[in-house]
Amino acid sequence: MKTAQDFILEIPVLKPGDQITRARQILRDDRFREIYIVDAKKNLLGYIDITDGLRVTATKSNVTIEGFVKEAPMVHPADSIEVAARAMRSYRTDSAAMVDPYPRVTGGVLLSDLFPVIISRNELHGTVESWMSRNVVALAQEDEIQKVYSLIVESGFSAFPVTKKKRLIGIISRRDLIGSRRVRAVIADHAKMPVGSIMTTDVVTIVPGEPVSAAAELLVKHDVSRLPVMDGDHLVGIIDRHDVLASLA
Repeated sequence: MKTAQDFILEIPVLKPGDQITRARQILRDDRFREIYIVDAKKNLLGYIDITDGLRVTATKSNVTIEGFVKEAPMVHPADSIEVAARAMRSYRTDSAAMVDPYPRVTGGVLLSDLFPVIISRNELHGTVESWMSRNVVALAQEDEIQKVYSLIVESGFSAFPVTKKKRLIGIISRRDLIGSRRVRAVIADHAKMPVGSIMTTDVVTIVPGEPVSAAAELLVKHDVSRLPVMDGDHLVGIIDRHDVLASLA
């Protein structure tokens, strides 16, 4: 049976004295949503994520990573992938650092890599409605980018559905903000820019009565981390990979 070691990959690491703008560049250009922070001996100190990268709006800044470091999920090579996924779920992260006994960082594992294997070899119980989050914060297409930025920083949510007359028309995420040079300039200059101009319009959805296994299959098929849940035309929830993992037998 595969263990965490089978999914190890090289991950970006930084030191506490590195600038937050360096972290933003890595998060913008790479597939990782977290960066792990190490000391001179590569001992794990913690992590920062995309939300931390958004907290500093200046394109040039001397602000260092040190003030943003949080306790990090860690796994060991012999851990099962279910153990690794539980560690990520407890921290609500999309990755975990792999460490040796010291604990020095030797690499990392991504939830997106583990997830398809976990759902294929474990039974999932219940419907989408049983496990979805009902605390949905939606935006209107005419809302300003500044509002999205503020909501992400304040709430910690990573994506927001976008509606028009209560109908779902798109979704906007942390990645959309940090990946767009134009958005970063708008935020830094306190300029105006509507959400509708950069949102993703091709949104995969699911209905509340579907089995949670159907949600898992859609997450894998479309390589997305969350699905809006629709009851007819009404947005009633969000289900993500962490919610699906909570349904494991």
